Amino acid sequence: MSTPVNEPVAAADPSINGARALIRTLVDAGVNVCFANPGTSEMHFVAALDEVPEMRGVLALFEGVATGAADGYARMAGRPAATLLHLGSGLGNGLANLHNARRAGTPVVNIVGDHATHHKQYDAPLDSDIESIARGVSSWVRTPQAPGELAAAAAEAVQVAKGPAAQVATLILPADVSWGAAPSGPVAPLPPKAPAPVDSEVVAGAVSALQSDRPTLILIGGRVAADPALLATAAGIAAVSGARVLCETFPARLARGAGRVSVERLGYLAEFAQMQLDGAEHLILIDTRSPVSFFAYPDKASDLVPAGCHVHDLVGPSGDAAAALAALAAGVKASETDAPVQDLVLPARPSGPLTADTLAAAIAVTLAEGTILVDEGNTSGLFLAGATAGAPAHDLLCLTGGAIGIGLPLATGAAVACPDRPVLCLESDGSAMYTPQALWTQARENLNVTTVLCNNRSYAVLNMELGRVGAGAGGPKARAMFNLAETPLDFVSLAGACGVPAERVDTNEGLIAALEWAQSEPGPHLIEALVPPIV
Repeated sequence: MSTPVNEPVAAADPSINGARALIRTLVDAGVNVCFANPGTSEMHFVAALDEVPEMRGVLALFEGVATGAADGYARMAGRPAATLLHLGSGLGNGLANLHNARRAGTPVVNIVGDHATHHKQYDAPLDSDIESIARGVSSWVRTPQAPGELAAAAAEAVQVAKGPAAQVATLILPADVSWGAAPSGPVAPLPPKAPAPVDSEVVAGAVSALQSDRPTLILIGGRVAADPALLATAAGIAAVSGARVLCETFPARLARGAGRVSVERLGYLAEFAQMQLDGAEHLILIDTRSPVSFFAYPDKASDLVPAGCHVHDLVGPSGDAAAALAALAAGVKASETDAPVQDLVLPARPSGPLTADTLAAAIAVTLAEGTILVDEGNTSGLFLAGATAGAPAHDLLCLTGGAIGIGLPLATGAAVACPDRPVLCLESDGSAMYTPQALWTQARENLNVTTVLCNNRSYAVLNMELGRVGAGAGGPKARAMFNLAETPLDFVSLAGACGVPAERVDTNEGLIAALEWAQSEPGPHLIEALVPPIV
C-alpha cells in the first residue's frame, strides 16, 4: 500500500490563490456571470467570489440548468458566460445543454472542478476521465497542473470561446491548483482572433448564380439570423436578384417581427424541407450548414439538397459573415433597404377552448415589444411562427441541437443577460421535466420570465415519429411509453414549490388574462395551459 502524500491544503497567501487569479482573469476578459452547481472540489473558487465582486454567481440546482442558462445568456449578451460544475459527474449532467450550445455556436467557458493532483492516484469514488467527457461537446479542453498555469489557461479559454467560430471551452480545475498560490496573478485578456478571410472565388461563384436565370436559394443562419441589419442585407440580395431566402430550421437567435424583414424557416420534417428546397439549382449557404434530415427514415433521403443543385458555401462559423454578405451585396448591387419590411399584423383575438393554434394567437396578441421569445413548445408550438410573424419586434431563441430540456434554462440565462426585457418561454410538459429546477433559479434571482407550459399530457412528437420511422402504429405497450396522462403532472404545484406564482388555464380568455397578469408585475410566472395534443 502506498503512503499518502502530505500536501498543504492552503496557499500561504489565499488572496492570490489560483481561484482568485482565475476569476479575475475571466472578469477582465468580459466574463462576469457564472452559472454554478459547485461541490467540494470547487470551494476555493466559491470563496474567491467574495474577493472579485464583479463576478456574479447564479446558483442552479442541476447542472443542466447551469449549462442551458449559460447558453441563453451568451446568445443574448453576445459574450460568454462561465459555468462551474463538480467533477465528471457534474459535467455529465450538463452535457445535453452543452450539446445544444455547441450546435448553436454559443461561447461558453466551463470550469469543471477535479480532485487535487496528488489525490488522483487513489481513484477516489468520484474520480473520472473528465477530459474524455468534455471532448464530446468542447472544442478546447485544458487541465492546468500548477496554480501558475491557471490564469493563462483561463485567458485562452475565453479567447477560444469567443471565436470566431464561437464554441464551448472547458477548463478543468484541480483542487490544489485552485487553492495554491498563484505568483503570476491574473492574466490580461488575449486579443480576439481574426476571422477567416472571405474567399473571392466563392463570392464570384455565388454572384454568378444570383445573376443567372436559374432558380437560386439563399439559406442563412448563425450571426446573420441574429442581426437585423445582416438579415435585411440577405433579404435585400434575394429581392434584387429574384432568389429565395430561407433561415435554418432552428436558429440560435432570430430577429423577427414588425419593422424587420420576415424570413421563413426551413421545415423540421424532411418532407416539408424538401418541398421548400425543390427546384433550386444553386444553394448559397451563409453562416449555416447544408441541410440534412434530423433523423434517418426508411426510403427517405438524409441529404436534403436537391439532386444536381450546386452548393456555394459562402461563409462558415469561422469566417467574416458581415464582410461576405457585403461582398455578395456589392456583386448584385443590393442593400438592406431593398428588403421588404414586415408590417404589424396580428391574428384575431382568440376565444373559447384552448388549442395549439389558438394558444399561438393568444401569445401573439399579447406579445410586448422587445420580448425574448424562447420556443421549446415542440408540437404545441407548431403554430407559433406563423402567429407571431407580424407581432411587435422580438428575438426568438430555438432548440438548436434537438436535446430537449433547454427551454426553461435558456429563458433563465436570457433574463440574466437582459434584465430590462421581458422573456416569454413556450415550454412543453415532457421537456419541462428535464430541467424544472430552472424555475427555482428564476425565483431566487427574481427574473422576468413568463413560462407558458403547454400540457397535452403526451410525448406527442414521438407518437408522430413512431409511424414515420416505419415502426407501425404501435400497440398498447408502445403507446404507453408516450403517455403522460395516467399520472398527470401538476405544474402549478411544481412552480409553487419552486417559489414561482402560477395558475392553470384551459380557455383562450383565461390564457390572455394570465399573460396580462404576468406582464403587470415583476418576477417569474408560470401559466399551465391545458391543450389537446395535435398528434
